[in-house]
Amino acid sequence: MTLVNISDFYPDYKERIFDNQDIKNYSVYSDTGDKVGGVHDLLVDESGRFRYLVIDTGFWFFGKQVLLPVGRARVDHSRDRVYAVGMTKEQAERLPKYDSDMTIDYDYEERVRGVYRSTATQPTYTPDTYKYDNDPTLYDVDETNHQKFKLYQERLIADKDRYKAGEVAVGKNVESKTANVAVPVENERVVIERTTPTGTTPVTPGATNFKEGEVARMEVYEESAEIDKQAFVREEVEVRKEVDRDTVEASETIRRETLDVDTHGNPVVNKNR
Repeated sequence: MTLVNISDFYPDYKERIFDNQDIKNYSVYSDTGDKVGGVHDLLVDESGRFRYLVIDTGFWFFGKQVLLPVGRARVDHSRDRVYAVGMTKEQAERLPKYDSDMTIDYDYEERVRGVYRSTATQPTYTPDTYKYDNDPTLYDVDETNHQKFKLYQERLIADKDRYKAGEVAVGKNVESKTANVAVPVENERVVIERTTPTGTTPVTPGATNFKEGEVARMEVYEESAEIDKQAFVREEVEVRKEVDRDTVEASETIRRETLDVDTHGNPVVNKNR
């Protein structure tokens, strides 16, 4: 587990968690009333859960800071105090020294937990299998001793990212080819046929008309082909975008913190408040 200072994880922790109070200014006392020192800092894990209070034990050991698991802290906001439940001077002396520049690893935390655990309940874990839930007496936060410590719940946040997947360019090319067309045309011609009549039937006297000059006229016409080019709309092209919609589903395990309220006897407890 990675541990970070509360101000690094929650820059607005005073307003967000402690109602504009700074628990770092609280004095620390043992549950027998001896003043130990003061709260120097708080450490949370990567999910934002409180794990340790950094205690400056200046009243017991000059210049030594130690870690107090949050489950062993009892906070009295009315008196600006934190009580280190069960902590004795001999116990604090056995705790490893904490330094803000150090990297807290599993072995260091085990040394801390080993001081607070009782010998009879001290289990064996590995760095890969250990969870803070294995030590509820050290890390559980309850409503009685930690009134202003928040309970957190995880939720899935879904978002979308829009990016350019590509582009389509539509252009025109000019293709050339040879086209053939046939146009029928007419050309007139004059046909003169001369025949020799059979027989020698005489012409009626006076019917002959011997004269010179034009005796017939006929106009002759020819057709010529006129080939031209004409543009026309062959096809209409419409370019548009269509949106295909799909639903991406994902599943993930989420956690939330709940309160465990232990009662003895028959007290009246309203758990909804």
